[in-house]
Amino acid sequence: MTTQAATPRSPRADATLSLLWERIRRQGDMPGFSKAINAILASMRGEDEREFSMTQTVLSDPVLTQKVLRLANSGMYSAFGQRINTVSKAVLVLGTEAIGHLALGLKLIEELAKSSPDTESAHIEMEKAVLAGMVAQQVAASAVSRDPEEAVVCSILHSLGRMMVTFYLPERWQQLRDAAGEGHEESGAETLLGLSLEAIGRATAEHWGLPRNLIAGMRRVEPAERFDGFGHDDWLAALGTMSTGVADALWNDDEHGAARVAALAESFAPMLGVEASGLLGAIDKAREMAAADLSIAPLAKPAEKRAEQVAATRKRTAGNKILMSGVADMRDAGVSATPGQMMSMALETMHKGLSFTRSFAFLRNRREGRYTARLGLGEGSKTLLPRLGFDDAYEPNVFHAALGSDRVIFIENAHDAKFAAKLPGWWRDSLGAARCFVVIPLCAHGQPAGFIYGEWDDSFPSVILSQTEFSLLNDLRGLVVRTVERRHQVEAVVTRV
Repeated sequence: MTTQAATPRSPRADATLSLLWERIRRQGDMPGFSKAINAILASMRGEDEREFSMTQTVLSDPVLTQKVLRLANSGMYSAFGQRINTVSKAVLVLGTEAIGHLALGLKLIEELAKSSPDTESAHIEMEKAVLAGMVAQQVAASAVSRDPEEAVVCSILHSLGRMMVTFYLPERWQQLRDAAGEGHEESGAETLLGLSLEAIGRATAEHWGLPRNLIAGMRRVEPAERFDGFGHDDWLAALGTMSTGVADALWNDDEHGAARVAALAESFAPMLGVEASGLLGAIDKAREMAAADLSIAPLAKPAEKRAEQVAATRKRTAGNKILMSGVADMRDAGVSATPGQMMSMALETMHKGLSFTRSFAFLRNRREGRYTARLGLGEGSKTLLPRLGFDDAYEPNVFHAALGSDRVIFIENAHDAKFAAKLPGWWRDSLGAARCFVVIPLCAHGQPAGFIYGEWDDSFPSVILSQTEFSLLNDLRGLVVRTVERRHQVEAVVTRV
């Protein structure tokens, strides 16, 4: 590992850092991203039935990453001088409850900060830090001998100085821009602040007590061949430097940025030990992730996303009206409707109300010991009906889990590699093109009688079912189940007679 000789700070630098610490004490920590916070809070409340990864959620938010590492390395948790460098280990040490409380605090601060116009620049720097983390994650994954998570943390921390100044010292940030021009703030930092933005980031990390190897990885390095004594900290510093530069180049998604990305990959390839083509492939994957996940980067086309969200909201509002009307119609049908009629009404209502691409009603045949699809709606559904069936003997997959728990199950990303083992072969062979789906079990007298299945393909905007929609689905399935139970009671009386 290379080291840098410590140099005394100038009075101007000391004054800048003193002002920074005072602003932190007065304003509290930077607001976290609501997406990360809401995911954590949902997991604490048990609302999220999917396989939840606290580590991934924390790493999606640079502010929460910093807070979790700070707390895990504090005297309260760091026993016998143990240093914690990864969020995974911090989650084990702190527990999800403690991290959830951190998220709650950040959420409150975020609400207070919304009225401040000075946070936009900080938000941009935070999203660039997240993008740098995405790039680092993909590059580190291709270099199998390295720790991807530690690489993500170091790359996020590379922008810590910029985030601190934009959020806590916005007037100084504006002065830097006025003096050096947008995108060149670093060049005027020494003169105006007494130390570089990079040095402010390292000073903050030291002030928080983060591990020394993470701080060492926050160094900006120039691309070169590997030198004698080149170590893991040097590799992390090189990756963080490249990832931060790539994030800045990708931000506007233009030709100039693409050329800069190619130049960065070419120059850092020898130091990182990954071919330039491999780096470009990893960066392209990160770019795809960023386009889907970021909210204000031009790369993510925020205006188009907002338009899609508005259209989707209108569609969902209209869909909920259809669901409510369907519930009313089924109640009106009352005791005169057969289970088959009620099932058909529920399927049609759900299909239209939730804009399913395709939907199917499965019934259980106890004598044959199988579930088979009897009704289908949507393009190609009739052709698929004969292929949709499976044995009712328990298997560890999402369908038997829904039937066993008698709870509506929503799968947001059916293509997640971690989720593949929970999807049965018959689903993959016939319905594997679905991006997300919902399973609505129908259990009469505590025994599964069937279920309704609905799916969306990639043509539908991102789907997250609301509590209102879950409630309406439960109303619909309750009406079907009551009809089935009444039929069973009548059949039992007839059999006794």
